[in-house]
Amino acid sequence: MTVKYTEDHEWLKIEGDIATVGITVHAQDALGDVVFVDLPAVGATLTQKETAGVVESVKAAADVYMPVSGEVTEVNEALRDDPSLANTDPLNAGWFFKVRMSDASELDALMDETRYSSFSAA
Repeated sequence: MTVKYTEDHEWLKIEGDIATVGITVHAQDALGDVVFVDLPAVGATLTQKETAGVVESVKAAADVYMPVSGEVTEVNEALRDDPSLANTDPLNAGWFFKVRMSDASELDALMDETRYSSFSAA
């Protein structure tokens, strides 16, 4: 499994042509307590960097962007029911949606964990 990160603080876990997407620990730290998530519709086809959803916290609201182009195949209904999962387990149970990637070459522009750690610490 490969993990990539965006400059907008989303993570992707890639397995075959499916990427599971969520927000990073850095993002949830900056947002504070997450109280609501708006997830994309299953079946929606979105392009890279298009707004896929919204995450709202007690401090702010932020867009969640598509890290890669593709079709949304699944959303995390547990996260919709309990948005605090984005805070308590952002890299696992707090995932947002899964996408069937239409252009795997878009992954080349994303960061690996080492680059993302340096980027988010700056």
